[in-house]
Amino acid sequence: MVKKRRRRPLTSNLLMLNRWLFHAMTIKLNRFRHRIPMVCNPNHIPSYFNVREMCDESNRALGEEDIVDIICETLKNQPWGLAHNDMVLSPSIVVRVLCKMSAKPRLALRFFRWAQGQPGFEPTTSTYCTLLHILSRAGLDRSAYGIMESIVKTQCCDVLESLINEYRDEDVSPKLLDLLLWIYTKERLIEDSVALFYRMIDVGIMPSIRNCNRVLKVLRDSDRIEQAREIYRQMLDSGIFPSIVTFNTMLDAFCKEGNVQEALDLLVEMEMKGSSPNDVTYNVLISGLCKDGKLDKAKQLLQEMQNTGLSVSDFTYNPLIDGHSKKGNMVEAFRLRGEMAEKGLLPTVSTYNTLIHGLCKMGKVKEAKEQFDEMWKRGLVPDVISYNIMIYGYCKDGNMIEALKLHNDMVAGSLVPTAVTYNTLIDGYCWRGNMEEAHKLMVEMIDKGLFPDQLTYTVMIRGHCKTGNMMVAKQLFNEMVDKGLFPDCFTYTTVIDGECKSGNVEEAFKLHTEMVSRGTAPNVVTYNALIDGLCKAGKMKEAYGLLHKMVDDGLVPDKVTFTSLIDAHCKKGNIREARELFSEMQRRGLDPSCVTYSILIHGQGKEGRINAAFKLFNEMIEKGLQPNVVTYNALIHGLCKEGKIEWAYRLFNEMQDKGVSPNKYTYTSLIDENCNRDNLQEALRLYNEMVDKGILPDVCTHSALVKGLCKDGKFQAISNIPNEILERDSVTEDGLKDETIERFSRVNGIEVVF
Repeated sequence: MVKKRRRRPLTSNLLMLNRWLFHAMTIKLNRFRHRIPMVCNPNHIPSYFNVREMCDESNRALGEEDIVDIICETLKNQPWGLAHNDMVLSPSIVVRVLCKMSAKPRLALRFFRWAQGQPGFEPTTSTYCTLLHILSRAGLDRSAYGIMESIVKTQCCDVLESLINEYRDEDVSPKLLDLLLWIYTKERLIEDSVALFYRMIDVGIMPSIRNCNRVLKVLRDSDRIEQAREIYRQMLDSGIFPSIVTFNTMLDAFCKEGNVQEALDLLVEMEMKGSSPNDVTYNVLISGLCKDGKLDKAKQLLQEMQNTGLSVSDFTYNPLIDGHSKKGNMVEAFRLRGEMAEKGLLPTVSTYNTLIHGLCKMGKVKEAKEQFDEMWKRGLVPDVISYNIMIYGYCKDGNMIEALKLHNDMVAGSLVPTAVTYNTLIDGYCWRGNMEEAHKLMVEMIDKGLFPDQLTYTVMIRGHCKTGNMMVAKQLFNEMVDKGLFPDCFTYTTVIDGECKSGNVEEAFKLHTEMVSRGTAPNVVTYNALIDGLCKAGKMKEAYGLLHKMVDDGLVPDKVTFTSLIDAHCKKGNIREARELFSEMQRRGLDPSCVTYSILIHGQGKEGRINAAFKLFNEMIEKGLQPNVVTYNALIHGLCKEGKIEWAYRLFNEMQDKGVSPNKYTYTSLIDENCNRDNLQEALRLYNEMVDKGILPDVCTHSALVKGLCKDGKFQAISNIPNEILERDSVTEDGLKDETIERFSRVNGIEVVF
């Protein structure tokens, strides 16, 4: 019996046929994919595939809809089926496929990624917007972020207006525009961020508070405080309620701008709006107040913060410690550190750096080094800033050996010296006139891949100006300009001051004209250097004329300005005019410095007004100013000139009791007066004492001493003066006889350094 074949249901046969046809068309499509005459110009999109060469058995043309269906079927049944196939696609096909696959957003994204790799295909605004809508509706925010980020980075098209206009959707557009704003702020595209913020407001789409805060932060970080202020006002006008982050960002911006009062006003506004300050709020305000020098108010906020139960941290205390350190109040700074410890807060590297810097500025390098070593004991590793501060302290103290040792320790500890490190060391050598070592460090700096910056050149220029080598200073100035490092006000002022001190006032004024023509405005220090140069040249009329110009330019004369003019009048013997200027500066609220008092004391003593000189001396002590060696020298010289040597010796002993070491000018005054009194044994005793102390006598000292010896006919006593000193000073016996006390007085005049 022959078994009959079982017939399949019609539906099953049709399904098999469809599968076979789809498989066949896919094979043929792949076989002839390079022969499909498709054009991808969006302005000329063909409506069908010419597949006569693809299928011999069929003359039917495939329409765009057929291609879309084939791609969609492949994606649904074999998502990987397109992976190894190349196809020339038009934007319209891609958009239609995306729309048909909108229910399956992950497949739509996979197709788009594949389409991006097809030859000749460039995504358009419509393809991007369609995909972004699909991803956003499906809640695939990370994927949407990636697509939007690629649009921003490649700048391939402008989706902004499309999302607002033809692709606007009340549910999706706000999310996508917020996403775009987020990316703009992340990429720090400030202009785009601000423009998008205002565009969204204009079309009635409110940016999220998070993105508003991001816009405020990028504006704050780029010092565009006024723009941040405008954005904040616009937020309020648009009904966007600020968050605590908004307030903290604006508080920080105002403090950064130096407008602490506006920050305090915002704190009041913040509390009125029902937003309670947090620890960040207080830390920001305390830091801003400390930078503004308002330490009492900062301390008040610290107490208020603790009363509200908010936790304090090193971020709270470090600004307070720094503020007191900068004011030289190290007792309070260390008290605050102790208070930190009582609250269980350990000092950080930043805390130690602040304390070390404060001690170094006060010249207490030994105590600073103790704090530096304590860091190691506590298990804290000093950073580059720690080393730079200690190097600065040693350089300021003149201890270049220890400064270099620390530099070597840095390198041994795998810390890389910065330009600040080298600039500090170079400056240390320049202050001491050791330009050879300064130049070696500059060469080493270059060898290490650190190129000299504006400060490096300025420090080197100042060093050469200080040593009177204006030719090299000018060469460095020109080299700096040639390397594209344009001199700032500090650099110009340095060279101008050097020219003035060298007596080249005309050259100084040429530089002044040049800096103005280049758009660099002179400051008070620049004018002070020029006024001092004119005063030293005896051109008082021109000096007063420049003073008036300085005021016309909106600059206020300071104590240095007045001191230069007072010094010039004292040297000319115009004590009355000097006193008037002294009174005028006090009326203006300018407290005379130790230098100002010393100049006036010297002027009074020179004119024989020793009582007036002592009155000024007592006045400066009452004001808390400590007399220095120059002040004592002025009085001792005046007393010796008046023949009151006993008083001079009293001051000589007093200055040493107070820790002020006498210098060659002090000894020379006493030696000269003893020679005038024929006290040759005392004169020689003083001479030997100064040499034993390592104080080198100069020509004036020898002139005074030998004058007395020659006067007494004791030429043989000249042999007591070491020959090498006489040779160094080019002193001869006959020449010494001709030296006069007037020359001594001239050389022993007070040198004022600004």
